[in-house]
Amino acid sequence: MLIVQKFGGTSVGSIERIEAVAKRVIETKQSGADVVVVLSAMSGVTNQLVEYGEHFDKQPDGRAMDLLLSSGEQVTTAILTIALNAAGHKAVGLTGAMAGMITDANHTKARIKRINTDRIFSELKNGSIVVVAGFQGIDENGDVTTLGRGGSDLSAVALAGSLQADLCEIFTDVDGVYTTDPRIEKKAKKLDKISYDEMMELASAGAKVLQNRSVELAKKLNVKLVTRSSFNHNEGTLITQEDKMEKVLLSGIALDKNQARVTLRGVVDKPGIAAEIFTALAEKNVNVDMIIQNVGRDGTTNLGFTVPQNELDIAKATMQSLGVANHVEYDDAIVKVSIVGVGMKSHSGVACKAFETLAKENINIQMISTSEIKISMIVDQKYGELAVRVLHDAYELDK
Repeated sequence: MLIVQKFGGTSVGSIERIEAVAKRVIETKQSGADVVVVLSAMSGVTNQLVEYGEHFDKQPDGRAMDLLLSSGEQVTTAILTIALNAAGHKAVGLTGAMAGMITDANHTKARIKRINTDRIFSELKNGSIVVVAGFQGIDENGDVTTLGRGGSDLSAVALAGSLQADLCEIFTDVDGVYTTDPRIEKKAKKLDKISYDEMMELASAGAKVLQNRSVELAKKLNVKLVTRSSFNHNEGTLITQEDKMEKVLLSGIALDKNQARVTLRGVVDKPGIAAEIFTALAEKNVNVDMIIQNVGRDGTTNLGFTVPQNELDIAKATMQSLGVANHVEYDDAIVKVSIVGVGMKSHSGVACKAFETLAKENINIQMISTSEIKISMIVDQKYGELAVRVLHDAYELDK
């Protein structure tokens, strides 16, 4: 049996916690399984490294930032490898490049192209526990790249798929996937199972348990994925196909505080104008989420869209260079609240209940976006957590 285990930043946040991770990895090895461990940087380290880089330049060179940011995971990888060897268990630490993680050259947001697994299989055959630095790879030119926030999840899933692992365990500081953030709603309930599609929607909507790209890849590669706590041995949440989830109306509610809204007023209403705006943003690697456009009048229209807060400055600069609107407004005091569930496909009235529930609390909805299994709403930042609680109660997700 081959198991890939990924440990997040809080799980390796101190020497004592890395020691606890070593004990868990050894337990897995002693159960008879081959083990590949993927690590994040210590909690807070990546943010600190970003601050160091941005001290000199608010938009630093991506290649240089990747060299900087990749160091965090290499530190934890080296320490855990030393700890395992000291405990009498042969281990080898590998950077993303050494592990064969080949990516494109899109620095700070690279995508995995392929993985050369020869080195890992060779080390496993030699009886070693393989410890891999997550979040990073190498492009065709030999330059270090990083995979974006939450990229260690992506590293783990990609490795599990390429190695045809029997299981991929994602260890975090929570027991699994909850109906919502238990720090916001104490009645939040842990889910035993959730579908790939629902987990992708929750992750993209702001749930912090798993990175959405990693869930998408897990579905594509059919990776058996479990998320659980590194601080206990409780059963986690299995992410699986949705055929067994048909009877579930809603699985969860997510709150995304990393949102900012851009509103363009007086845009010339002509064919191709939207393409011009969003192509320019795409070329700057700005991730546009929700979009709303008003009916054109007098040859102009208003266009609004949301972006991550940390990409707002780039969006501002892009809009200023385009000059396609008479007036541009920016608002970063907003949040996105999303309700997710495969049962929405076959049940009517789900959206109506959400709108009525928020209306009773005098919470104004600024933007709405829907899919088959998700409804997302933009509201004022000050109402975000209240919206989560009243919606959780309205849909009786604690039962």
